[in-house]
Amino acid sequence: MKTKVLGKDFKVSAIGLGCMGMTHGFGDAANPDEMIEVIRGAYQAGITMFDTAECYQGVGVDGQILYNEDLVGTALSIYPRDSYQIATKCGIKVVNNEQVLDARPEVIRASLAGSLKRLKTDYVDLYYLHRVDPNTPIETVAMVMKELMVEGKIKHWGLSEAGIETIKKAHAICPLTVVESEYSMIFREPENNGLLKTLQELQIGFVPFAPLGKGFLTGTIASNQSFPANDTRSKQPRFKKKNMQANQILIDLIEKIATKKQATPAQIALAWVMAQGDYIVPI
Repeated sequence: MKTKVLGKDFKVSAIGLGCMGMTHGFGDAANPDEMIEVIRGAYQAGITMFDTAECYQGVGVDGQILYNEDLVGTALSIYPRDSYQIATKCGIKVVNNEQVLDARPEVIRASLAGSLKRLKTDYVDLYYLHRVDPNTPIETVAMVMKELMVEGKIKHWGLSEAGIETIKKAHAICPLTVVESEYSMIFREPENNGLLKTLQELQIGFVPFAPLGKGFLTGTIASNQSFPANDTRSKQPRFKKKNMQANQILIDLIEKIATKKQATPAQIALAWVMAQGDYIVPI
């Protein structure tokens, strides 16, 4: 597996594994034992960066809350700690099954303590503010992250789905290593809103999530497919029947290239994202 450097010195595999869908987001939670084996299989294949979050929670078959961080921590605990990187997130609390933004300093510290316990580690390689909390100045968040770095509890920090001005303000207080946001062949917003240009200028790494278009770019989703209510795609316009039919032209192009390259559509979609810059590592 090739490696890339995000920010100034955060060395990771050229592609990471996003673990969210293992517990929620795309339907019912998957079998925990099977997901642990998926994570270990990714590690054995050369992937070293694993992305999770405090709020990635689902309900297991026993009716108990299944924390994504528990899966990641259990799966990776059998390997040397310095051989992989864990990225997790704070700033979204699950209250009465609803996600609530809360980035107060004391909440961030409490969240990190819980994450470290579930991840079975004493530090996190990359700690994100999951979403910007309008009630907490980003400068305050940056100061807390700086303190946590000094304390050795986190090595790097990042922002997820933040605006350009917010990124600049945060970076001025405590340099960001990474920004995470959606980016793929079907979602090109970071090119159009100035995000990629800003990250290059500030020497901040970029971690695109959903590089496979939430499954659409794999060519395995039928244009008339429906999604259960607990699948986020059921609420997204791009997964409405008429839009999937309109976007089939992109799938046809990807499949044509895949056939020529003797690859899968998923490999082509991932390769496209990875080729957009040395500072880009998709999950």
